[in-house]
Amino acid sequence: MSVVSPRETIARLYRDESPRVLATLIRLLGDFDTAEEALQDAFAVAVEQWEHNGLPAKPFAWLVSTARFRAIDRIRRDARFTSDLDGRAVDAQAPERADSSFDDESGVGDDRLRLIFTCCHPAIAREAQVALTLRTVCGLTTDEIARAFLIPVPTMAQRLVRATGKIRDAGIPYRVPATNDLAPRLDAVLAVVYLVFTEGYAASAGDEVVRVDLCGEAIRLGRLIVELMPAAGDAKGLLALMLLHDARRGTRTTDSGELILLEEQDRSRWDAAQIAEGLSLVEAALRQGPTGAYSIQAAIAALHAKAASAANTDWRQIAALYSLLVERAPSAVVELNHAVAVAMVDGPAAGLLLADSVAARGELRSYHLLYAVRADLLRRLDRRTLALAEYRKALELATLEPERRFLRSRISELQLRDSDRAPASRES
Repeated sequence: MSVVSPRETIARLYRDESPRVLATLIRLLGDFDTAEEALQDAFAVAVEQWEHNGLPAKPFAWLVSTARFRAIDRIRRDARFTSDLDGRAVDAQAPERADSSFDDESGVGDDRLRLIFTCCHPAIAREAQVALTLRTVCGLTTDEIARAFLIPVPTMAQRLVRATGKIRDAGIPYRVPATNDLAPRLDAVLAVVYLVFTEGYAASAGDEVVRVDLCGEAIRLGRLIVELMPAAGDAKGLLALMLLHDARRGTRTTDSGELILLEEQDRSRWDAAQIAEGLSLVEAALRQGPTGAYSIQAAIAALHAKAASAANTDWRQIAALYSLLVERAPSAVVELNHAVAVAMVDGPAAGLLLADSVAARGELRSYHLLYAVRADLLRRLDRRTLALAEYRKALELATLEPERRFLRSRISELQLRDSDRAPASRES
């Protein structure tokens, strides 16, 4: 049996727990930048001490406590901080807000939800609301967030700096707002949770297709929002969408990490309990209305979940729902998905016509799935030379290793078919 070293444990904790630690520190210290610096300090101390002293009994509480006192020391040394911030530091030392709050799982959940609503304050630009929450609450890197928004990394970094400055300068409170103030922030909050789930369900880079930690956290936050706002139909729709997708998680890759396409997945292994819950939530969301983008997407996921096999999938209804989604929440990615559904109903030529229209606008020029979709449609039309070019472009842009391996396999298959069709040599 292999022994996990303290450094490996710290690396795992940093990956899995740093967003939770950060959320608690922002509540205690009242400042994003101070909390982030304190978080880095605490992990640096952990590397030094845990190697020699062993792991503490409660690593999360240890990290928060160490970070908090490091921040207090930093504030006392730094004359640039105002007396108001000094007051917050004193407040952070209050015994009643110490270890008893660090270990409470419900308290951690509340911290993250409070932080989401703080980041999604109407005074902050919408794109910055979502980006900042993904960075601070969910621990996504600036690179990952930039990929999710399909924009350059420096542009995203500037948005994050401006957003934290706005919260600090405007004195935006760190709390879940009163009931009558929830609705204006709901769209941004749901967008955050959806992007967290998307990054977990289809990671943008790395060696693993699924990041279970992010999927689980997004679903947990989705449940909290449904509890907080039971009258919000699209919140139910989002939770349903996540549950229905997550129900397929265990069948999306082989044991060795290779991609398994939807039509090839073993549907008997899909999580029946999650599907049942998701279907119930879809029905509730559609009855409750108004029908929002997440509810429409959940209805699409429900059709996949209810199909006994890939051949029995109701693609015509799925295409109609994507057409509705294009009207309600237009985006180039939605149009691309609509093109895929149309191809399943009316054939690859019809789907390619729509995909080419999306490509011509240039919005998805850096989106590898645009080229992968066009390549697949061209392959189905037996236009192998053009398909190869599209697959190679998709491979050039893809950053997730299992996807890169899948694209290489498609390229190899087409090259092999071409070599099989090559004329025999005339040499004797």
